[in-house]
Amino acid sequence: MSTATELAPEAAIALGLASTALPFARTPEEEAERWLRVLRLNGDAGAALQALGVSEGQLQTPEDSGDPKQAGVSDTDRHDAVSQVTERAIQIAGEREATEVATTDVLMAVMGVYGADFDRVLRAHGTSRDDLIEQLGSL
Repeated sequence: MSTATELAPEAAIALGLASTALPFARTPEEEAERWLRVLRLNGDAGAALQALGVSEGQLQTPEDSGDPKQAGVSDTDRHDAVSQVTERAIQIAGEREATEVATTDVLMAVMGVYGADFDRVLRAHGTSRDDLIEQLGSL
C-alpha cells in the first residue's frame, strides 16, 4: 500500500482555511459546518457538494444536537481536529494508493471524525451522507 504524504494544493488550502475557522466554533456541529463551508469551495469535494446544491447558507436549522460534549469530537480533542482530519485523510488516500491527499479524502475524513454532527449539517443543507458518497462516486 502506498503512503500519500503530499497534499494536493486544494486539500492544503482547505486544511489551512479550516485551521483558521475552527477556533471560532463553539460546538462540534459548528465545526462540522465550518468544514462544509470550506470544502464546498475546493477541489472535487467542492464539485460534489455544489452538485448536490449545498450552498453557502443553511437551508434549515440543524436539529438540536444536545450536549456538545456528547457528540462528535470531544472537547479535549477539538483543538486538534485539523490534525485528526489530516491524519485520517492521509490514511484514506493511502488506502486508495494515491500519491496525493485530495479534497475528497479530506471530506471523507471529516465525515469519519464528526460522524452524526456532520450528518446533521448535511441534512440542514438538504442532502445526506449517502447522497454525497454517491455523488463522489460519479466524479
